[in-house]
Amino acid sequence: MNQDLQTPRIQTAYGRGSVLATNSVIRNTYILLSLTLIFSAATAGLAMLTDAPMLNIWLVMIGYFGLLFTTQALRNSSWGILSIFALTGFMGYTLGPILNLYIARYSNGSELIVYAMGSTGAIFMGLSAYAFRTRKDFSYLGGFITAGILIAFIAAIANIFLHMPVLTLVVSSMFVLLMCGYILYQTSALINGGETNYIMATVSLYVAIYNLFTSLLQLLGIFGGRRR
Repeated sequence: MNQDLQTPRIQTAYGRGSVLATNSVIRNTYILLSLTLIFSAATAGLAMLTDAPMLNIWLVMIGYFGLLFTTQALRNSSWGILSIFALTGFMGYTLGPILNLYIARYSNGSELIVYAMGSTGAIFMGLSAYAFRTRKDFSYLGGFITAGILIAFIAAIANIFLHMPVLTLVVSSMFVLLMCGYILYQTSALINGGETNYIMATVSLYVAIYNLFTSLLQLLGIFGGRRR
């Protein structure tokens, strides 16, 4: 009799502990994401102020994937925090020359950057709010998003050599849609306990925001940029 009465208490305690753990991961993720975005913006601003040159695309990819794999390897230690700041700081620094290029190329370059930034923030907050409100499980998007990102990435690499404006438009559009799906997917994983490491969750959301911003900026430049 006593055992039967204690079982619900054990289950309730377990459920409460699970919810607290999930909430802790969510809280830590968004705190760390906010800090990395601020740090990334600071390094981008530094690159803009010093008129840093555009880095070679292959160097950027080596640096990005090297720091990404390092962060993944250190995700369960305090060194993972340092690694994620190195990654986001590096990506912010590579963004600076791109922003300067838009300002130099388009008479409304600053406006395009502000529009892209505002749109990115609105999309991220809207999708996050939807995922939190509905608490839907978007894990079924995982395979589709992975395949889509692989295709878009290969197309982007090919366009480095082909220089096709149409392909640029297609790749940017694909990345916008894929990053929107990825934000839903990652947020859903946080809410439903599918992601328990806040360092990797932060990296995933940061990369989605970064790619969403740069893709929107590219589309705005194509459709709304006024060349000098």
